[in-house]
Amino acid sequence: MKGRFWIAVLSMCVLLVTGGLAVAQGTQEKKPAAEAPQMSAEDMKAMEAAATPGEPHKRMAQMAGNWTYKMTMWMAPGQPPMETNGTIESSMILGGRYLQYTYKGNVMGQEFEGRGTDAWDNVSKEYIGTWVDNMGTGIMVMKGKCNDPACKVMTATGEMNDPMTGGPMKVKTVTTHVDKDNFKFEMFMDSGQGGEMKTMEINAKRKG
Repeated sequence: MKGRFWIAVLSMCVLLVTGGLAVAQGTQEKKPAAEAPQMSAEDMKAMEAAATPGEPHKRMAQMAGNWTYKMTMWMAPGQPPMETNGTIESSMILGGRYLQYTYKGNVMGQEFEGRGTDAWDNVSKEYIGTWVDNMGTGIMVMKGKCNDPACKVMTATGEMNDPMTGGPMKVKTVTTHVDKDNFKFEMFMDSGQGGEMKTMEINAKRKG
């Protein structure tokens, strides 16, 4: 009986010691939370300027609305173009900071839908556009600036993957604001094999 008693006492001592060590270790591991860095007045002003819509965003807002378009496509030099029609629905989102639009139509007998987002980055001082559609699986990113103070013409450049070669292809787009109810969009591609070629032209007219 005495042997069992001392074994029980010894076990309790071990539990108390190890438990105390665990508590002590847990206490040591707890560190005071790091204080958040303080932003200066200049930092706050820069953040506010980066997030505030300006004149470029007002110009983008002129593209909001419903449109119809006629699209002409050139598949290869010397071949006759293909023509098709469709619609565009566009709107400003996130407090007038971005232009979001959806193209719908028919291309080569297949239903076509493409979506894009345009932005003016107050920090980099450039327009940035993204494009996705149901005729591919990639995302095209374009960056550009206005060609004139009134931004009647805007040229953007970027790259896309050439599905024929698997390599990169240079892309250039030119958007011309004819007036508040009409615009023209042109696309040029250069795979590095035959020079730059105009592959698309869209002439859009505002509905109603």
